[in-house]
Amino acid sequence: MAAKNDLATEPADRVLVITRIFDAPRSLVFKAWTESEHMARWFGPRGFTSTVLRNELRPGGAYRIHMRGPDGDDHWMQGIYREIVPPERLVMVGSWADAQGNLTRPETTLTLTFEEHDGKTKLTLHQAIFESVTARDAHQGGWTTSLDCLAEYLAAAQSSRG
Repeated sequence: MAAKNDLATEPADRVLVITRIFDAPRSLVFKAWTESEHMARWFGPRGFTSTVLRNELRPGGAYRIHMRGPDGDDHWMQGIYREIVPPERLVMVGSWADAQGNLTRPETTLTLTFEEHDGKTKLTLHQAIFESVTARDAHQGGWTTSLDCLAEYLAAAQSSRG
């Protein structure tokens, strides 16, 4: 008998988990994810530019980000912050949307945990539940290059500090 899709069970093939170690303090990595001026400098797959249109960093607060791809195509993502525990955890529900703010894909929940790791930060990204394996795989590619951009941004931010 197949398991029901409820909060207690997640279909493993439609869940994305990425773990990365960043050579930066946890507080800085958390700020890079939560402060608009930081997010605009790295957020999005490689080659994309991002504008943070809304960022109400509080439980129940909304966020909306416009990304322009290297091909000139526009992409919007938006959602609601569910949990914010600085500098340890960030949970948000969101989706892709159109220019007018109408959702174009099913919502997923993105959970980020930030852990101290030998003077560095271990980030675990958990996103679920995708509508298909194809959607999960597309997000894996996007998040992988986004996290590469974050690593480069953090390195530059730290070297400019001193």
